[in-house]
Amino acid sequence: AKVIGVSPDSTASHRKFIEKHKLSVTLLSDPDKKAIKDYGAWGKKVMYGKESEGVIRSTVIIAPDGKIAHHWPKVTAKGHAVEVRDKLAALKADWKPAAKK
Repeated sequence: AKVIGVSPDSTASHRKFIEKHKLSVTLLSDPDKKAIKDYGAWGKKVMYGKESEGVIRSTVIIAPDGKIAHHWPKVTAKGHAVEVRDKLAALKADWKPAAKK
């Protein structure tokens, strides 16, 4: 699986974040929030009792055929990587490519 993060932050901000945390993932900049909104990862959220609009942490697994295989609309970081790894393993075991035309 390839891990790709998307946020409205600038590419410069992403580069600094990757360097600071020594990440090996790809981060995409979506300043217009098109992809983020399409995947339901932008909207109203409540933090410390205050409602605001912003990025809603979520995870989407996209199958090799381009279809959404699984979606977690709201994510808590703790333990989520293991949950995603387990789901990927289950999906891989069940996935069969579409017949070629």
